[in-house]
Amino acid sequence: MTAATLTIDLDAIAANWRALDAKTACETAAVVKANGYGCGADRVARRLAREGARRFFVAVAEEGAALRQALGPGPEINVFSGHMPGDTDMIGDLGLVPMINSLDQMLRHLEALPGHPFGIQLDTGMNRLGMEPAEWSALREVATQQNLTLVMSHLACADEPDHAMNAQQLKVFRQMTDGLRAPRSLSATGGILLGPDYHFDVTRPGVGLYGGRPFDDAMPVAHVQVPVIQVRDVEAGETVGYGNTWTAQAPARIATIAAGYADGIIRAMGPDAYVWVGETPCKVVGRISMDLIGVDVTGVSPEPQAVELLGHHNGVDTLADAAGTIGYEILTSLGARYRRRYHSA
Repeated sequence: MTAATLTIDLDAIAANWRALDAKTACETAAVVKANGYGCGADRVARRLAREGARRFFVAVAEEGAALRQALGPGPEINVFSGHMPGDTDMIGDLGLVPMINSLDQMLRHLEALPGHPFGIQLDTGMNRLGMEPAEWSALREVATQQNLTLVMSHLACADEPDHAMNAQQLKVFRQMTDGLRAPRSLSATGGILLGPDYHFDVTRPGVGLYGGRPFDDAMPVAHVQVPVIQVRDVEAGETVGYGNTWTAQAPARIATIAAGYADGIIRAMGPDAYVWVGETPCKVVGRISMDLIGVDVTGVSPEPQAVELLGHHNGVDTLADAAGTIGYEILTSLGARYRRRYHSA
């Protein structure tokens, strides 16, 4: 087998959900958009449903339709993008709950599916999705007389606990929602960690479930083992890879491993990235190419058959730092070529 192996630890996801749930005194939902952050929304959601999660969030109705097939009729599936044109049949037939973002969406929903549950998304300063204060003020009375199941907003800077934007958005959210009978939700992973003032009635962790910042206590979830195709001796002065970007300063042993940017291993991380053989870090050398990566295994004995790219030594944020990006991008970039395995006791 030449393809790299991606193992998803469902027990670790469940443990991360329980740990975040324990930090609050309210309902803990789960965000499984983007195919469960690249980890497989169907497997992840079924595991979390067994842990007690009863409310899930996806980005678009098509994701909700696939998730309903995986979960069956019980759990609530909320759609961040709201009620978009063409979504009515999926929302109605599959019992999805759109997070209404605008007057147009509200009119579409009430006309097409009267009595069908919906949530409201409010813009408290991020300027991405949701109703602004004036629009919400005009619609609030109408919305609260319908089948309103949740009112939510989203924090822009929750991964920076001391950022003034957090307190500002909390203030605006309270101004827009105090007095409502419907459940309220403001916090994803970062908001949970900001403390009880941000928790309200429902939290909706995402990246923290999958081992990413800002939940530093998260267990690693995604593990990538990459086979070694060939090991060669390189003399001092010889180069490795495209563009001659790495030159051996002394004799070295270079392993070529079977993965590359086609597998979501971002090319930019090359100069700062390491893989691991057992407890030994091994520097990536030369440019990351589409299917192959050079690794310095000088001094490693016996000759390695595979290396750890992602796992206990290299978390998603370690690779993200090397690439100048965030853990979300590492997770959601993991390609289709991996042999996927799921671990669960």
